[in-house]
Amino acid sequence: MTQTTFTPRVFSGIKPSGGLTLGNYLGAIKRFVGMQGQMETIYCVVDMHAITVWQDPKELANMTREVAAGYLAAGLDPSQSILFNQSQVSAHAELGWIFNCVARVGWMNRMTQFKDKAGSNAEKVSLGLYAYPALMAADILLYHATHVPVGEDQKQHVELTRDIASKFNHDFKTEFFPLTTPVIEGPAMRIMNLRDGTKKMSKSGESDMERINMTDDADTIAKKFKKAKTDPAPLPETVEGLSDRPEARNLVEIYAALNDMTAEAVIAEYPGAGWGTFKPALADLAVAKLAPISEEMARFMADPAEIDRILGAGAVKARAIAEPILRQTYDIVGLLRS
Repeated sequence: MTQTTFTPRVFSGIKPSGGLTLGNYLGAIKRFVGMQGQMETIYCVVDMHAITVWQDPKELANMTREVAAGYLAAGLDPSQSILFNQSQVSAHAELGWIFNCVARVGWMNRMTQFKDKAGSNAEKVSLGLYAYPALMAADILLYHATHVPVGEDQKQHVELTRDIASKFNHDFKTEFFPLTTPVIEGPAMRIMNLRDGTKKMSKSGESDMERINMTDDADTIAKKFKKAKTDPAPLPETVEGLSDRPEARNLVEIYAALNDMTAEAVIAEYPGAGWGTFKPALADLAVAKLAPISEEMARFMADPAEIDRILGAGAVKARAIAEPILRQTYDIVGLLRS
């Protein structure tokens, strides 16, 4: 049996569709930046996942650059982390096909995100939308990634990645792919809608007031938080008092995540505070943390050639890791290379 030693390595990606929100920043990008220097870090704009539903080609290219600008503006350093867009490394698609042949239809049928996205229209959605969890597994395992920072809603995909790695290893009597660990930690890993705390903050929501866009300026950020929906009661004395108050809990958790605190620490700082006190404090904090990122994103987006250069250089580094792993996979499977 082939035994592989795995270098501690992080991989994660963001889909370029609809623009970045506060949820992308707190649930992903901020954490990605914080993991730099702890182990090898590889971050990707997963543009091939975006086309599982129709995308305007020009807009897709622009959104790919915007996600890259968001990474960079938030502090991701291309000299410390590899940053690229998925479609520039063809090995993702090649390993994705192999994993399509390893994964079982029953596994795909259990994926809750497909059910949520397809709804009652499942017969008319693209095959890519159904099968993309196998491509996501390929994204991760192509780099022998040992850790993947994800939100709670993506944990099922990492579990599928582990299933695919385990079945591949079992079928081919090898230990070639690692059983990747999902990293889910910290407050506000699932940022909710500012107008309805029971719904996830979304790029595609009906009203722009229900989300914080990472391109919003300082005045817009402050206005949205000050107008965020709340209930009539003040903040509780303990965090347990937030359990049946979704809008209140969401704002407290956003404050905690922006300020690198726990929700308990926020409540300890504002016990019994009214919304007239807490929401302006949250607005000021959000402006201080987010407005500089928005300004830096605008600077990057004004120079698309520089973004393209960074993504291209990252793709070269990514291919240097991915292609030997793909070649070894071909050899294990028995695919002839002359």
